[in-house]
Amino acid sequence: MGTWDIGPFDNDSAADFSYQIDQAAGADDKAAVFLAAFRDVAETGEDAFLDSYYSVKAVASAALLAAQCPGGEPVTTSYAPKDAIPVLPATLRPLAVAALDRVLGPDSELLELWEESSESEEWKAGVLRLRAVLAGADA
Repeated sequence: MGTWDIGPFDNDSAADFSYQIDQAAGADDKAAVFLAAFRDVAETGEDAFLDSYYSVKAVASAALLAAQCPGGEPVTTSYAPKDAIPVLPATLRPLAVAALDRVLGPDSELLELWEESSESEEWKAGVLRLRAVLAGADA
């Protein structure tokens, strides 16, 4: 995975994932892309190895979902989806939180890769901010 910064779309896999979101036809299809990204991560067992490819998509999806919540920051990078994201179902938020918990948990390749970086703490703080926005939106 080519990574050039710590943002949710600052890597090749997330940038490619943007295209997948843009290709989804309608609001329901786009929501299904987000649902799959969160499930691919949240539904892995705690003892199972979590490949970074799936984690990157979940973090990118969480950033887009959090942008629609109170306190969420807009995603403005040119690597994000080009098309507007329709209002996503609030029911995705708890699954997004669970996915982010899994990304930051044991046997997460993405976490391991970031822990080898000098920007590890800044990256983790960004993921935790997303989680806080998403968890707070459910309160």
